[in-house]
Amino acid sequence: MIPAAFEYTRPADVDEAVRALADAGEEAKVLAGGQSLLPLLRLRLAFPELVVDIGRIPGLRGVREDGDTLVIGALTTHHDVIGDPLVRRHAGLLAAATATVADPAVRHRGTLGGSLAHADPAGDLPAVALVLDAELVAAGPEGRRSIPAREFFVDYLQTALRPDELLIEVRVPKADGWSFHYEKFQRVAQAWAVVGVAALVRRDDGHIAEARVGLTNMGSTPLRAAATEAALAGAPMEADAVARAAASAAEGTRPSSDPSATPEYRAHLARVLTRRAVLAAAGTE
Repeated sequence: MIPAAFEYTRPADVDEAVRALADAGEEAKVLAGGQSLLPLLRLRLAFPELVVDIGRIPGLRGVREDGDTLVIGALTTHHDVIGDPLVRRHAGLLAAATATVADPAVRHRGTLGGSLAHADPAGDLPAVALVLDAELVAAGPEGRRSIPAREFFVDYLQTALRPDELLIEVRVPKADGWSFHYEKFQRVAQAWAVVGVAALVRRDDGHIAEARVGLTNMGSTPLRAAATEAALAGAPMEADAVARAAASAAEGTRPSSDPSATPEYRAHLARVLTRRAVLAAAGTE
């Protein structure tokens, strides 16, 4: 289909983009890589009066170190995240999960910031940001503010970003000393995850000292499997112990029902995929 008519602007810098968003209010949409917005426009599921194209704003791409944190520009493409040596060394879970996003064409155009700001609970990267304790930096008329990932995702396709704010960077604490794995189930290659699990594990003398488990598509936002994380703390790195902890993975979730799966099947997948992801991260599978 052909999108509904809209005004278009391509700001030269962050300040100009923020002014455009402030002037348009809730009638504006931000265009970064376009892999989320353009399908919505074509299907007429979004009707913005103004599209603010930030794709050529300088300084919003690339990865750099800031002490114990990686700073990733919001316009950094999935392809560049996957191949960046700093990400691979200090936040391997992010690189591994990003490599499963869609297909090469989408990964060359889609951006980390766009994926997180779109906030689709079936997307792979919101749960990863949650597990990595990332912080998302927004620029607005009153300056910049940092939003923890646990507060950023508010509801289905809704974030803590205000209408006049622009996501400009993602700050990811280095996960040195943690092993990781991202496991997901999808009906066909390149499709959205029916359920996904992001696992970070810190090992100590044959035991799991600490684990973080993030769930994709188990509710209206990405979730942490808190009961499983608690059960894994101090558990031996053995298949039976991990399986017992994974049995609690769906506790507190509200998976949806759609043509891909029932809530009961999603809960089953969460338990199975959590077991697989934790075992793989712990190096026992």
